Amino acid sequence: MRWVRFSESGAFKYGLLQGQTIQEVSGDPFAGYQLLNKLYDFSAVKLEVPVVPRTFYCAGLNYAEHALEAARKAGREANLPPKADIGYRANNALIAHDEYVVIPPDAGEKVHYEGELVVVIGKRASHLTEENALSCVLGYTIGNDVSERDWQRADRTLWRAKNSDTFKPMGPWIETDFEIEGARTIVRVNGRVTTEFKTADMIFNCAKFISEMTRYLTLWPGDVIWMGTDGASPNLNDGDLVEVEITGLGVLRNRFIRDKKNA
Repeated sequence: MRWVRFSESGAFKYGLLQGQTIQEVSGDPFAGYQLLNKLYDFSAVKLEVPVVPRTFYCAGLNYAEHALEAARKAGREANLPPKADIGYRANNALIAHDEYVVIPPDAGEKVHYEGELVVVIGKRASHLTEENALSCVLGYTIGNDVSERDWQRADRTLWRAKNSDTFKPMGPWIETDFEIEGARTIVRVNGRVTTEFKTADMIFNCAKFISEMTRYLTLWPGDVIWMGTDGASPNLNDGDLVEVEITGLGVLRNRFIRDKKNA
């Protein structure tokens, strides 16, 4: 099942995508829904972020190569994370498929993508085990965790390096039938593959993160968990088109533009 959130005449709606046709629903995938007899052509609607999360979680350094690359660039010994630590991001940074990532005018040259699998929580969850952790998952979508690396090193927090407006593209939909085993994450810049890795090659998998998190906090319908990335990104420039594909899930596409109006 493929859930699409879209807008029409200023109203936000959910629908089920089959082929190139969206069937609108009354309600949503979290609280319940009924199918309506209203159909839309997929190419004719404005896609929105597939969910606006109550809480926006993220897993840092959850792939070995990415963790080792971060250590090399920092000039320190490369140690893999010993446990599944979680962080947070800000909803203001979320944008949808095909919307622009706007690079602030004073940002440096090291603006990078991070193609990530995103877990979408479908029901309230607390004190889950690894064995039943995935029972709370509605489905999966794709995220691009944009980072400004100079700010990431210079600031005391990640408030602008990770959370500037438009720095978190997510979409294009929620897929409920996705199988992570065998999936590959592929990132293209202007049509050229720059990163490719096995999506399942995480240091700590989705079930491990959910079980650890729910020991201390409650997950709620609509919460999202971004699961980290592997590899390294080139510096992105004004006009670059970045496509994050996860095979079996879809493609998230966004163009990067530098803000010249507020320079």
